[in-house]
Amino acid sequence: MEAKLSRLIFNSISDGVFTIDRNCVITSFNKSAERITGFSRKEAIGKHCFDIFRTEVCHRQCALKDTLKTHAPVQNARVTIITRDGRELPIQITTTLLKDDEGILVGGVEFFRDMSEIERLRQSLEQKSTLEDIVSVNPRMQELIGLLPDVAASECNVLIQGPSGCGKELFAQVIHNLSPRRYGPYIRINCGALPATLLESELFGYEKGAFTDAKRDKPGQFALAAGGTLLLDEISEMDIALQVKLLRVLNNGEYRPLGSAKTLHADARIIAATNADLEDFIARGKFRQDLFYRVNVVNILVPPLRERPEDIPLLVNHFLQVFREKSGKAIEQVSPEAMAALRRHPLPGNVRELENAMEHAFVMCHGTEIRLEHLPPHIISTTLTQAGDNRFASEKETILQVLSRYRGNRTRAATELGMHRSTLWRKMRSMGIEI
Repeated sequence: MEAKLSRLIFNSISDGVFTIDRNCVITSFNKSAERITGFSRKEAIGKHCFDIFRTEVCHRQCALKDTLKTHAPVQNARVTIITRDGRELPIQITTTLLKDDEGILVGGVEFFRDMSEIERLRQSLEQKSTLEDIVSVNPRMQELIGLLPDVAASECNVLIQGPSGCGKELFAQVIHNLSPRRYGPYIRINCGALPATLLESELFGYEKGAFTDAKRDKPGQFALAAGGTLLLDEISEMDIALQVKLLRVLNNGEYRPLGSAKTLHADARIIAATNADLEDFIARGKFRQDLFYRVNVVNILVPPLRERPEDIPLLVNHFLQVFREKSGKAIEQVSPEAMAALRRHPLPGNVRELENAMEHAFVMCHGTEIRLEHLPPHIISTTLTQAGDNRFASEKETILQVLSRYRGNRTRAATELGMHRSTLWRKMRSMGIEI
């Protein structure tokens, strides 16, 4: 009766449980172990545990074997096993010794738990957190953000295009963070910041004696980015001769450091970024067409900020929080007049210019609200110039256009016009505007 009860309890445990003898041969295997591994009790008993769990850890550093050898239990170790149908499965294991009634060591016991659902949840949360780094409600941007998980999961080369300051490097970083290479290095090199000869040695490295100042071997960025991602920023600025060498790497995955006869294998995912029109560069003979096709497997075109004005308040509030935490200042909000000025300014420097404007405002502001006078002078002057021009235009027509754009919402229209809601109401009444 006692043995029957023990078997019932053994098979009722939700965790997988199995026991081995001192030779690591399986002597018992519960129902949860069958469910998790896919192997039946009949298939498992009498086999060595490494024949069932089939992972390199079994041969290199088996937890149960270590427990038998050292008599030290293993607590909550994470390993990946291969199930009967060939799937990789993450599990968490705990091991302990198995002794008979007289206290003599007869083997070991392992408890293991399927961690695949927890891993999927963790990866989902990491992905959501990473994607939230891109602050936007613009439909085009949302479409791009939706593509990133699929792009990241592949090993294909990616070309990110867009004007300076629009967030191309952020997209590259997110692709790396979501990819299987996220635990490897992420290296950015600006192709326009170095002359061709220096850029070549930076990319491919060199051996001692390759040139006058080469007093020791130096690995290049391709070597340093092994297992990770290499961002070639401003790739349009790369010299044509160097483009040929880069194309060779992308074609066959091999390169040679300067001064070396040894061929090395490149193991870095390539993401290229540029603010230039590469097709125009190709037409002018400044960029190789075959290299363009190699880097442009997936194209991400990031729109400038002027094409997504609805993102400006969102980004302003984002930078408000970032700089509040960074500076320790108790700045709580941006005045409607300052927000209107930021929305009216063309922001040719895109997100980077907006970020710089907010940082400037944090330096100038000593209260709890960023006002118009705290913004950079060039943004204030744009606002004053536009205000002056408006005096020569029909103020009534301007108000009507703004009200129409916001479907009669006076609060939003007043913010756009840089005036208080009550001021707008008085002007509307005096002009006979009825909404």
